[in-house]
Amino acid sequence: MIFEVWAPNATTVEVDLDDVLDGRRAMTAGAGGWWAADVPEAGHGTCYRYVLDGEGPYPDPRSRRQPDGVFGPSAVYDHARYTWADHEWTGRDLRGSVIYELHIGTFTQTGTFEAAIEKLPHLVELSVDFVEVMPVAPVPGGRNWGYDGVDLYAVNETYGGPDGLKSFVDACHRAGIGVLLDVVYNHLGPSGNFLHPFGPYFAGFSGSYWGEAVNLDGPGSDEVRRYFIENALQWLRDYHIDGLRLDAVHALHDKRATHLLAELSDQVDALSCAVGKPLSLIAESDLNDPHMVRSLDAGGLGMTAQWDDDVHHALHCAVSGESHGYYADFTDLSALAKALTRGVVHEGGWSSFRGRTHGAPYAGVPGHRLVACLQNHDQIGNRPLGDRLPVSALKLGAGLLLTSPFTPMLFMGEEWGAGTPFLFFSDHVDPQLRESEGGRREQEFDGFGYAWDAPDPSREETFLRSKLDWDEVKQEVHWSLLCWYRDLIALRKALPELSDPHFDSVRVEFDPDGKWLVMWRGSLCVAVNFGADSVTLPVSVGAALLASDEPVTAGEDGVWLPGQSMAIFRSPGGQKSGPGSPV
Repeated sequence: MIFEVWAPNATTVEVDLDDVLDGRRAMTAGAGGWWAADVPEAGHGTCYRYVLDGEGPYPDPRSRRQPDGVFGPSAVYDHARYTWADHEWTGRDLRGSVIYELHIGTFTQTGTFEAAIEKLPHLVELSVDFVEVMPVAPVPGGRNWGYDGVDLYAVNETYGGPDGLKSFVDACHRAGIGVLLDVVYNHLGPSGNFLHPFGPYFAGFSGSYWGEAVNLDGPGSDEVRRYFIENALQWLRDYHIDGLRLDAVHALHDKRATHLLAELSDQVDALSCAVGKPLSLIAESDLNDPHMVRSLDAGGLGMTAQWDDDVHHALHCAVSGESHGYYADFTDLSALAKALTRGVVHEGGWSSFRGRTHGAPYAGVPGHRLVACLQNHDQIGNRPLGDRLPVSALKLGAGLLLTSPFTPMLFMGEEWGAGTPFLFFSDHVDPQLRESEGGRREQEFDGFGYAWDAPDPSREETFLRSKLDWDEVKQEVHWSLLCWYRDLIALRKALPELSDPHFDSVRVEFDPDGKWLVMWRGSLCVAVNFGADSVTLPVSVGAALLASDEPVTAGEDGVWLPGQSMAIFRSPGGQKSGPGSPV
């Protein structure tokens, strides 16, 4: 086989092979800084590293497998050796879908792809359309969220390595579930990252709190961009992944005429045509910039969708009453009403948390291009205690989320009100990084309004506490909530009005003093009482009650809802005028 590596600044490069293959072989310089060596006796499973100008040996920047972790040798991995069984899978469109985010290491007690496969019947019964898997690139140590990943082309051996990921994707497809993979291109982890000796992969300045910016627009950046684009294509092509969630794209520093995201979108569109199935790109962005999700031919960046933090913040404030940090702009029900009818809250107005105006209007952008959630790994795990919303809050929040015009996303365990936290955890091998991890986390969230009292992220107990307890589902309070989530998703799939992505078909009435909100989706009425006292809402409903989490009464004066409850009606008579504020 031929070994190839990009090392434009090196004067000599050797491939350091397994001792069985007699050690180092000199490589030949080629065009564009690429080096190559033909080693016919090497093949699947052969371990190797590279030596540059006598320094090293280092793992392959494009290593497909790291069997002994990030500090060990790379291993040749032949994708063709895996036999796929998903031949009937034709892909899944993000439009009209429900996403379920999970972390392989904590989704089950075992924390492997194989163990996650055993839980797929639960997701089938829940009727989610996609699972979104948090990053699986190798990381230092045995546990991590995944955002400290290095060796970006490989798969964490702790979870099951490349074959394990393929088996998981295969099983998901056979179960009718698409797979989205979370990838990180804005930085690499602080430990085990050996890209520096190979070439100008980094820009030379801190791109974000998490690390050095990657070189997307400086000298040598053509190959650096190809490094990330080919990585994305690998997951979609060789692992049959259906889409990628791109972490924190606002931290991508790119001043070139064609942004990396636009170039990636174009390449993914071409691959989609080649494989004959839809492929999605979902950006995590806090810019509130509709340019992100506009098509390439309309001058946008071509992302299929983006995460919508404004919806999360507005829902969270409505069901929790919290107002610290960035929640300060979302405490009034008017913020939730605006998010439900316009897609975002910050569309060019003042953001008190940022101390400036923020965002732009999303006019013409359909709701399915905005991924909204009540909880996700960030919004739970970035709290000091990793605490989740209580069952009472989840009932109301899920009721609005799953009847909204957005693409809804759930976080693992949310559907039954998991009592286990999702804490921040890591396992750095470097003693200095390990000992200072907790302090770095506290500094990162300075000014968020938290009284920081988080457990040590480096302790194994922190990781073990974050694993889901599936026995909880057997308890009545958790089983009842799970049934509520199942009913809401089933209703969303059965009634076209609930998945309609057009914001001009959404009408909202609310009363901030009475703490109630009514959302109309065509002739469907979603009525929510956030307050502790019962209220009568000005809705003419007849007898067409479709769902409720508590007993409700419909009369001539409207609908009576007990405290902290919600109901969904079909009202042939439409909206009835009342004292609430219309949006």
